[in-house]
Amino acid sequence: MTPVTSRGPGGRETLFGAGAIALWSTLALLTTLAEIPALEKTAITFAIGGLVLAAMNLVRGDGLSLYRQPWPVWAIGLGGMFGYHALYFFALGIAPPAEASLVNYMWPLLIVVGTAFLPGERLRPLPVLGALMGLGGVVFLIGPRAQFSMDAMGGYVAALAAAVTWAAYSLASRRMAGVPSGIVAGFALGTALLAAIGHLLFESFVWPEGGLAWASLIALGLGPVGAAFLLWDVGMKGGNPRLLGALAYATPLTSTILLVLAGKAEASAGIFVACVAITLGAILAGRKG
Repeated sequence: MTPVTSRGPGGRETLFGAGAIALWSTLALLTTLAEIPALEKTAITFAIGGLVLAAMNLVRGDGLSLYRQPWPVWAIGLGGMFGYHALYFFALGIAPPAEASLVNYMWPLLIVVGTAFLPGERLRPLPVLGALMGLGGVVFLIGPRAQFSMDAMGGYVAALAAAVTWAAYSLASRRMAGVPSGIVAGFALGTALLAAIGHLLFESFVWPEGGLAWASLIALGLGPVGAAFLLWDVGMKGGNPRLLGALAYATPLTSTILLVLAGKAEASAGIFVACVAITLGAILAGRKG
């Protein structure tokens, strides 16, 4: 594993990371089109995404040697990708979605703060302020639906653990710049296998009904699950992690807007306020200082 040097963040790589955020914005809408158990959905979509990414590796001429990485690389990759989803789904099973989502969306802020521990980086006030503004926008967007209670404390803890897991995985990707991003294909296939095992142990199989359900699963595998994780890896390794962390708060906003446009959610004043806060937060995060 080769640590990242103190070179300036790449604009192109940052755009790739922003592309991942845009793809993740479609996750909520596509998920509503295929009503099957969470781990089953994870197994199917990650298998699709992993196979497509593996095929892309072969087309580029990357053979099995690409996957011969030290065990810490695999531990971080599978721990981050599968661990995050397992913890988040567990949280949703115990705590209401609004509360679990609010707690889970600590991960962009944790990424911004965590950049201080990367080589050649230090904690800057403007990116932190920008991330806090983004979090404030999410609170305004989701907060009115949230009603925290001690009965769901286990779910809140799991959601926070998921946030820490994803932030740690993202920052670790930055430190593993010497590992080709194509390894994400292996992480995705490993996640699919672990999710399939979890599904067999804890869920009952539900056959996706109709062409729309299968189309949504394929779309999930190709976009928010497949391409997005590859783009995020490229962005975190060579882009501006502080800006990407703040931009990540656009995910729940654009997800809500897509749900409103699809008639699956109602418009509210919170969308406008969240849009302003997240936009200003991203601008601050992108500035030096």
